Amino acid sequence: MDYVLSDPHGEYELFRALLDAIDFGDGDKLIVVGDVLDKGGESVRLLHYVLSHPNILLVLGNHEYDFLKYCHGVMARQEDGFDQDAALKEIRAYFGKEGASLEWSDVERLEACPLYYETDDYLCVHAGVRLRADGTMIHPKDTEEEYLVYDRNFKRPDLHVRGEKCVLFGHTPTRYLTGRDEMIFYPRDGVVAPRSIRDYARIHLDCGSYLGKTLGCLCVDNCRAYYASLY
Repeated sequence: MDYVLSDPHGEYELFRALLDAIDFGDGDKLIVVGDVLDKGGESVRLLHYVLSHPNILLVLGNHEYDFLKYCHGVMARQEDGFDQDAALKEIRAYFGKEGASLEWSDVERLEACPLYYETDDYLCVHAGVRLRADGTMIHPKDTEEEYLVYDRNFKRPDLHVRGEKCVLFGHTPTRYLTGRDEMIFYPRDGVVAPRSIRDYARIHLDCGSYLGKTLGCLCVDNCRAYYASLY
């Protein structure tokens, strides 16, 4: 089965509880649509877990993007006399005491993570995509990186989205729109009883893991929603 979730934000135990809830195994695939880092207390531990599993793919969110910008700044300041140990010490400090377990290999693997992931049926991007006047999608490859990780326009309930692919996104906790820590499903125009991922124009994934200790996950094969909570 293929699964998608977003914004686990350092909530390692909650993330593992959700994987247990879906009985996630080696034959499954999980796309994490950004923001593994920050807010929760175990960002580096969660990052290590995600990056160490070949069947888990991390799409960069704004918090990973910000961390990589920080790393680039550290390296740029040492450009004329690069001290790898000193730079790593400064980079580790980004996460406080938890950063002690961070290695250069983690930064390198994070650098290799994509800004979006797509199949024939759906597209995963952290913040959303640009739309033309008629509601069709401007492909992420033709969109500036910052928009894909930072913009908050795509969360608007009144947004008219057209196109063949469902867009799966996070970035803003759904409770700010509905008052509930649940994913929001937006069927395509004219679809009364959606049955597959192609019947949805977009799905808002971010359940605000760090706010209510609830994390949601979508199985894209059957559009079933799963949730885990620590309370």
